[in-house]
Amino acid sequence: MKKNMGTIDKAVRILIAIVIAILYFTNVISGTLAIVLLIVAGIFILTSFIGFCPLYLPFGINTGKKKG
Repeated sequence: MKKNMGTIDKAVRILIAIVIAILYFTNVISGTLAIVLLIVAGIFILTSFIGFCPLYLPFGINTGKKKG
C-alpha cells in the first residue's frame, strides 16, 4: 500500500473524528445518525494512522508530498 495522504489531510480527518465523538458523548447526536457518524469517525481514524485512503485510488488523489 502506497501512502496517499498528507499531514494536513490526516489532521483534518482526526479533528472531524474528535468532533463526532464529542457530539456523540454529549448526546447531541443519537440514534442511527450517531451510529453512522461513529463508523465514519472510526474509518477516518484508521485511514489517518495508516496514511492510505482507498477512495482516493479510483480518483487519482494524492495529498501527500510530491517527490521531485
